[in-house]
Amino acid sequence: MNITVIGTGYVGLVTGTCFSEMGNTVVCVDIDENKVKKMQRGITPIYEPQLQELMKRNIEQGRLSFTTKLKEGIKNSEIIFLALPTPPAEDGSADLSYVLGVSEELGKILDHYAVIVSKSTVPVGTFKKVQNAIKKNIKVDFDVVSNPEFLREGFAISDFMKPDRIIVGTKKGSRAEKIMSRLYEPLTNQGSLLYIMDEASAEMTKYAANAFLATKISFMNEIASLCELVGADADNVRLGIGSDERIGSKFLYPGIGYGGSCFPKDVVALSKIANENNFDFKIVSAVNDVNERQKALIVEKVVKHFGDSLEGKTIALWGLAFKPETDDIREAPALKIISELLAKGAKIHAYDPEASDNVRRFYGEPEGLVFAPDHYAAVEGAHALIIATEWNMFKEPDFGEMKKRMKHHVIFDGRNIYDPDVMKEKKFTYHSIGRKPVV
Repeated sequence: MNITVIGTGYVGLVTGTCFSEMGNTVVCVDIDENKVKKMQRGITPIYEPQLQELMKRNIEQGRLSFTTKLKEGIKNSEIIFLALPTPPAEDGSADLSYVLGVSEELGKILDHYAVIVSKSTVPVGTFKKVQNAIKKNIKVDFDVVSNPEFLREGFAISDFMKPDRIIVGTKKGSRAEKIMSRLYEPLTNQGSLLYIMDEASAEMTKYAANAFLATKISFMNEIASLCELVGADADNVRLGIGSDERIGSKFLYPGIGYGGSCFPKDVVALSKIANENNFDFKIVSAVNDVNERQKALIVEKVVKHFGDSLEGKTIALWGLAFKPETDDIREAPALKIISELLAKGAKIHAYDPEASDNVRRFYGEPEGLVFAPDHYAAVEGAHALIIATEWNMFKEPDFGEMKKRMKHHVIFDGRNIYDPDVMKEKKFTYHSIGRKPVV
């Protein structure tokens, strides 16, 4: 099939690359000329395992191309995906200006029937707004479909190629349904479930899924805080409840909160949707409040150990991305940790295998923030180490080497990657989330 993907952010680039890997001819459109030139050479603007390899292969085999020209990009397309950003507006609602702006442009230049697919995370009812924006100028038939994505950063390729479900919002029996069913046939033939539902339900499903997963995280973080007060071990509690198949073990790891491009934005947007419809969505509001509080928790532990002023203290920080296997720092807990530590006078030696450049651009190298070349260099002369992202390379370090380099042997583990008994054996003072400290 001939496919166009408009927008080459995280969702758009993965979507376009994976559809080309399935044998389709895909054109990706973006207004950023420098970015497009790099992608034409097979250079990915984001870090995602396997993505660059798949991009290069499909570019070389002629199935994947990139352009800045919208009219050229949609010339032969049967399906046009809108994978445009929907950043939060000042009031927390999703900003639809990019989506609706491109929709209007499509109405002016589309000269053949196509299915317009909303891949962006958008509020319920956006499909109608997209329809109306296109209708302003269009002279041919078209259909608008909602097809939300459920990609996990770090696992996006496998999530796309082996999805547990595919949601398509359109009328059953329609021309659009037949086209979308044919598009996803290679995946449904392998056992992936395809659910056809109305457009509003498809849009709501995306928000509901992310809000529920965020709820599990915030709930476990509340349990972890209570565990610290009563002397229980949050990891034992996690194992105990996670083995119940009604609950499941995923998204129950206590830590310093979630980040990224989806959960924070979508939880706030869902709360905004509820408010606009005069519904007090108490759970979703609490989930967001707990997460914001959780991001500050590790600094509170540092202050409790060293005192409110951190002048003269050097803190090593391992991990800057909001999760491992990505360079995405959007809403990353590490950013709040850095800001609060700098405000208290600390010097920070930070390291992340993929996200350091993004944080450097975000902060512009303020006084007190140094980016180390590796994780052992980061702990050189440090009074303490904070772990903010659970990269695999941090899980089995040379503790002897760390002790030689660190001024004080203190670890604040925001992801609970170490066993407290091991820390006791290695003679580290160790603070984690929801577990008794090792002093």
